[in-house]
Amino acid sequence: MAVQALSSVERGYDLLAPKFDETPFRTPDRVLDATAEALLPYGPFGEGLDVCCGTGAGMRVLGRVCDARSAGVDFSAGMLEQARRAHPEAGWVRADVRALPFDGAFDLAVTFGALGHLLPAERPALFGGVYRALRPGGLFTFPVGAPPPIMSRLYWALLGFDLVMRVRNAVWRPPFVMYYRTCPLNALRSDLAAAGFGVTTVPLAALGTRADGSPRGRLVLARKPGSPG
Repeated sequence: MAVQALSSVERGYDLLAPKFDETPFRTPDRVLDATAEALLPYGPFGEGLDVCCGTGAGMRVLGRVCDARSAGVDFSAGMLEQARRAHPEAGWVRADVRALPFDGAFDLAVTFGALGHLLPAERPALFGGVYRALRPGGLFTFPVGAPPPIMSRLYWALLGFDLVMRVRNAVWRPPFVMYYRTCPLNALRSDLAAAGFGVTTVPLAALGTRADGSPRGRLVLARKPGSPG
C-alpha cells in the first residue's frame, strides 16, 4: 500500500490489482446488491458499461439488470487483467475515462467508488463522455452515501485522509488523486445537468436509514434525453 500511495494512480492500481478485492477499497457486495435492487424497476436494459471498472465488481449489477453483453473500461492494465479472469464473458477496454471511446453504444452505464479519483475540473469530461456513450434514453447511475455527521469519527477520518492526500500531492510527483470529500451530491447533480442529463435520485432502501430516518445511501439516476431505440 505504501508503494501504491507513492505511485501514480495508474501504476498504483496496477500494483494493487492482484489483492484489490481483499482491500476495503472494493465496493461492498451489499452496496452493489442495493444498487441492482433499486435499478430493477427501470429495466431491463440492453448493453451495460461499467466506467472505471477496476476488477469488475460492477458486473454483479450489470449481470442482473442487463439482457445483453456488458463491458468495462479502466486505464489500469493490472485491474483489467483481474476483471478478465473473473468475468471472461464481458468485454474489457483500456482507456482514459476522461476520453471514453464510445458513441451511442450502451443503454446503461454505472460507476462505483471511482469519482474521487477525478478532480472536480475533470468531471465534465467524464460525464460528457458517458453522455456520448449512451443511446437516447440511456441511464447513467451510481450510488452515493449520506454525508457523515460532523461530530462523527467517520467525518473527521475522511477529512484527515483528504488533507493528507493534498499534502502528499503538493510535495510528491506523480500525484495520486484519491479524495473522499470532492463529490458532494449537489456538485454532481450540477455537473451531470451541465452535460445534458436529467437528474433524479432514489433511496437505496436495502441499505436502511440513519437515526434521523434519512437514507444511508441514494442512487443517482442521470437520464439522457430521448426514447430508447
